[in-house]
Amino acid sequence: MTEEHLQELRAAPRTVISVDAMGGDRGPAAVVAGIALSAAKNPDIRFILHGQRDELEKLVARRKPLRGRVEIRHADGVVTMDAKPSHVMRHGQDTSMWSAIDSVRHGEATVAVSCGNTGALMLLSIMRLRKLPGVNRPAIACLWPSRNPGGFNVMLDVGADVRADERDLLQYALMGTSYARNGLGLDRPRVGLLNVGTEENKGRAELKAAHDLIEAAAEEANYSFVGFVEGGDIPSSKVDVIVTDGFTGNVALKTGEGTAKLLGDFMREAFTATPLSKVAALLAYTSLRRLKKRMDPRRANGGVFLGLNGTVVKSHGSSDATGVSAAVKLAFELAQSGFTERLAARVAASNATGPEALRELAGGRKG
Repeated sequence: MTEEHLQELRAAPRTVISVDAMGGDRGPAAVVAGIALSAAKNPDIRFILHGQRDELEKLVARRKPLRGRVEIRHADGVVTMDAKPSHVMRHGQDTSMWSAIDSVRHGEATVAVSCGNTGALMLLSIMRLRKLPGVNRPAIACLWPSRNPGGFNVMLDVGADVRADERDLLQYALMGTSYARNGLGLDRPRVGLLNVGTEENKGRAELKAAHDLIEAAAEEANYSFVGFVEGGDIPSSKVDVIVTDGFTGNVALKTGEGTAKLLGDFMREAFTATPLSKVAALLAYTSLRRLKKRMDPRRANGGVFLGLNGTVVKSHGSSDATGVSAAVKLAFELAQSGFTERLAARVAASNATGPEALRELAGGRKG
């Protein structure tokens, strides 16, 4: 690295995103293209890029928006998508994923972004960053397209842990509320608990117990509890934060992504079936482009790991440049809001249920 490049990095803006360049299905070319899109749109961001230096230097050199905005950290190893998390935890010290998380751990970057293996990323994040005091199970929160004015709802957990008891679900509600305040700008988010029906007598015992805990905490934690919600309410304007366990949340997320793709394919087939339908597609081109953009799952790309001493954004494994850019945008917005510090300051002991503890755990009106 030349002295001129070092001076450029020192003078660059200080919002730093740590990026695992080697994770994901599309390889480092898609990741570098994605961060270049973000750099072109946002002058107040720079990157620490982790991976194989020779390959990354060539890719970065081709992207003018990245000049003076990227520091490359060499890492020989790559966490493959089929790698066992336990193996990565024991033997992954030389990987780009480990290096990216350590940049957050050492305070060099505010947020880490990776398209890599979700299980390995979560396990490494827990091991290297550690859970916040009082957090039993960290959660992955995602933004779900909805009818709300802001265009999105928050849902958690969507895959960090398939198990969750009533106290874990209460903690998800409190962390999700803080995320909605900082990520969506909502003063008093509406929280719903995902169930097989809206009646209070439905669902498993832990869901009924969680219903009572979340309802009891609502006033002191400054959110509105709307009660049980069903799958059809996830994209609705009825709720802002949907709380569920990681098994159900991940199934819902993958089902939603698959359904969106299926609808897109059906529409494409319908508008190309006959010459007349092609003419109709041409006449409706502007509206179809608007619909395609709104349905594009890449716009909502990026699951946030909540409950850790640092923020990690998990980008979809198959993300292209647009998807990576969306994940980086989310990471930047969280960094700008001071989300990590706010959440850490408001998470109390996991067994605390008193009014003062609940107020701190949920963060009051500003958390």
